[in-house]
Amino acid sequence: MRVLLQRVTEASVEVEGRTKGAIGKGILVLLGIEAADTEADIAWLVGKISRLRIFDDEQGVMNLDVQQVGGRVLVVSQFTLHASTKKGNRPSYIKAAPEAVARPLYNRFIEVLSQTLGQEVPSGEFGADMAVKLCNDGPVTIWIDSQNRE
Repeated sequence: MRVLLQRVTEASVEVEGRTKGAIGKGILVLLGIEAADTEADIAWLVGKISRLRIFDDEQGVMNLDVQQVGGRVLVVSQFTLHASTKKGNRPSYIKAAPEAVARPLYNRFIEVLSQTLGQEVPSGEFGADMAVKLCNDGPVTIWIDSQNRE
């Protein structure tokens, strides 16, 4: 699983002109799933996201996690995070999991993240054409790959 996290002052996702999910201060999670991903990847990423200290404390140091600042998390599926641009100019998405694999893992990711945070986690709609709006705070943008745990 790959995620692109963006610390935001606000973010929302729309499907066919209607708001599907929205948050104020918090983290926008763009989530890409590949065929090799498992429940272990979900557990590791959810733990990392929920404890990631990317919010400022009183001294202006990124030392607080999303829960400590009363923030929320919005999750949007994004298979293009697995784009390969190694050959040619048209990205290949061969590593992205097919829907039959990705959809259940996407739903489970949201479920586990909701349980961990103790709050509903709004999300986009898997497989839909979505419009994502956000105000990146900082900007703070972080890439995490559960297959490459740096």
